[in-house]
Amino acid sequence: MIPQDIAEVLDKLSGSGYEAWCVGGCVRDMLLGADPQDWDVTTSALPEQVERIFPGRTIPTGVKHGTVTVLSGVRGIEVTTFRRDGAYLDGRHPEQVTFTASLREDLARRDFTVNAMAMGVDGTIVDCWGGREDLSRGILRCVGEADRRFEEDALRIMRALRFAAVLGFTIEQETSDSLRRSRQRLRAIAAERIYAEFTKLICGKHMAPILREYPDVLAVFLPEIAPMVGFDQRNPHHCYDLWEHTIRAMEAVPPEAVLRYTMLLHDVGKVKSFTVDEKGVGHFYGHPQLSREMGDAIARRLKMDNERRELILTLVEWHDRVIPRTEKGVARALRKLGEERFRLLIQVKRADNLAQASQVFQKEIDRLEEIWANLAAQSRCFSLRQLAVNGRDLMELGYRGEEIGRELERLLDLVVDGAKANDRRELLDIARRRKGGAKGSTF
Repeated sequence: MIPQDIAEVLDKLSGSGYEAWCVGGCVRDMLLGADPQDWDVTTSALPEQVERIFPGRTIPTGVKHGTVTVLSGVRGIEVTTFRRDGAYLDGRHPEQVTFTASLREDLARRDFTVNAMAMGVDGTIVDCWGGREDLSRGILRCVGEADRRFEEDALRIMRALRFAAVLGFTIEQETSDSLRRSRQRLRAIAAERIYAEFTKLICGKHMAPILREYPDVLAVFLPEIAPMVGFDQRNPHHCYDLWEHTIRAMEAVPPEAVLRYTMLLHDVGKVKSFTVDEKGVGHFYGHPQLSREMGDAIARRLKMDNERRELILTLVEWHDRVIPRTEKGVARALRKLGEERFRLLIQVKRADNLAQASQVFQKEIDRLEEIWANLAAQSRCFSLRQLAVNGRDLMELGYRGEEIGRELERLLDLVVDGAKANDRRELLDIARRRKGGAKGSTF
């Protein structure tokens, strides 16, 4: 079960008279029958002893905390000395560590019982905290005192929710109560770390129960979702409150970060845009634009990268926009979005409708896809890249600077709308006549 290069490190350490074990998430994953992505080794050897055992193959990545990276043929393997952690004054890292000869003491400092098991090269399991039983029962439980674990490192709150969402585990009651009590500690955690854990959470196969149960915890860094919980939309299209609709829409898209974040944010502006007409029916005029603005603030707060942020916000802005179910209507949408964004938008629209009271709009979405497929089969032009003329062609006609881009855009509009074919000779003739100011100019 243990890869050859990891086994070699364990063998060399044990052959030199030291204990050596695989530890943490890799042991959990092996017991679950999954392929571990990360391998960590813990040992009774001190960092300098590890360096002597593997001469010329180590990097002192965290000697202060007992960690040396051993280079194998295919990866770097973190080898950490058994340790006890000191006080966590910053709520994230111990101020100091004390090396120990006890594997049990090392396991006692870890976050959850399922992550506090060690495995030897021969497959022997050391489990001091009932991790194996919790693993078999699908339970996530803190090692020792839950309050203390979350006080030491508040990011463990997000790790608990993430593990539950990914693995489908139930968070044990004392652990659940404690993470709720400790949730305000998340304010001290760097946004980048929150974002990384939250992204894994919402892409988890079992994210929906976690979003339903812990919106109060998530609202510490996403306060915009708090008013959505239990919000009655008072609209015949909607049989769920706003938060439940959001969760179901997230479930209805593939577990890809862009799509999950889009569905999380697509209706975040509804509470602020909510109005009720004389018949008591709720409306949300302008909510896509407001959702985009609020989503932008959220994405920037989470330190989301610019490319992903802009893609998500575009999909949020377009999610409720009506695209005429005609070749011209679909072609114009493709012109503005590009084929990849249009593909994502179709999934967004479909998911939004699946989370409503009726799925009658699915046929309309099917029609949009059908028209798109027909246009693609015709090799229709939707972008400047596909246009039969380019900037160099226009320069030869005397166009300069910004007028080149403007003219290319005008020509593309003619082609997309079907007014002109994507024919190089015809388009150049139009551009030539326009530059020359001929009476017969197309524009």
